[in-house]
Amino acid sequence: MNQLENEVIDEPAFSKLICTSNHGFAPYAQEELHRLFGSVKSKMLVPGEVMLVSLQHELKEIYAVMERQEPIFLRHMFAVSWEYEYDEVSGDAWSWLSELNQFIASHSFLKESNIVVQVRKSTQSVWQDSPAELKTIIQDGLGDLGAQFVVKDADYVISIFAAQNGVYAGVEAVGHQLSDWNGGAIRFQKEEGQVSRAKFKLLEAEVSFGIPFSSFHNALDIGAAPGGWTSFLLERGLKVTAVDPAKMAPSVLASPNLTYLKKNADSVKFNEGQFDLLVCDMSWSPKGTAKLVINLLDALQPGGTAIVTVKLLHKKPMALISEIISMFQDARLQVQRAKQLAHNRDEITLYMIKY
Repeated sequence: MNQLENEVIDEPAFSKLICTSNHGFAPYAQEELHRLFGSVKSKMLVPGEVMLVSLQHELKEIYAVMERQEPIFLRHMFAVSWEYEYDEVSGDAWSWLSELNQFIASHSFLKESNIVVQVRKSTQSVWQDSPAELKTIIQDGLGDLGAQFVVKDADYVISIFAAQNGVYAGVEAVGHQLSDWNGGAIRFQKEEGQVSRAKFKLLEAEVSFGIPFSSFHNALDIGAAPGGWTSFLLERGLKVTAVDPAKMAPSVLASPNLTYLKKNADSVKFNEGQFDLLVCDMSWSPKGTAKLVINLLDALQPGGTAIVTVKLLHKKPMALISEIISMFQDARLQVQRAKQLAHNRDEITLYMIKY
């Protein structure tokens, strides 16, 4: 027996994940993964949005890196620990269901735990019916576990993605998915008389970033019209100064806690430290928005919070984001989170604290 036959060759760690971004931003999520982990192999399951990713790293290392440096464009992921490849010629479109249930039931730690089951599918999928129907089948098949199937406050999450030619699943503790919501797609119900859908961005920031908006007192809303963000802040009990030359919605103007300045934001002046919250959601150039916010920062108290959306009117968003963050940091704003939320479109949201 030669020396080579006695040697044990260590195989590199290998992990598969289902990764999700906002539609059209998967290439940027892939670029982030490459910067964080080096070599990335990926297969698109939903064009521009959902991909199967292979990384040469252990899951515990991936989770640790993500905790230290959360990606901006990757909004959700789950580790794949079971997969089924469907052969349209010889495959049985239903055989995987019993195998999947057996795989999930084999996790003894699920017994008598709080479990959330999250199911998604592509438009063309091996699973023909709705995700809700597949979720019901999965839960019914796990009845002997004595588990509680919940919507929130779960201990573990069972994630399933049914693609065109395969099914991917994972079972893991809650907290490794970047978002508690299925695919990272948090949804809010539109309210009667709602001023604009822009309100959903702050609602999502409140949940995703854990921002206690009700704890603030005086807010400055730059580029406020027609009043989506202003209405949200008023509902949280804040006094709001809204600045915009355009018209505000009548329902917003009726609030006694609103001060409306029908002016351009670059022509107004405020007292130093007048506000403990500054928000800005403008359809303007990212550098122009940053300069406008920076010019009004004296009005924000030290320790105050700034929430700003940055429009990605650029073919190289990573470089643009880095430049904008540098501008804010030079102006004494420390970025707490930078994320493309589910309700962002061609933009990201920055959550910052003034120091």
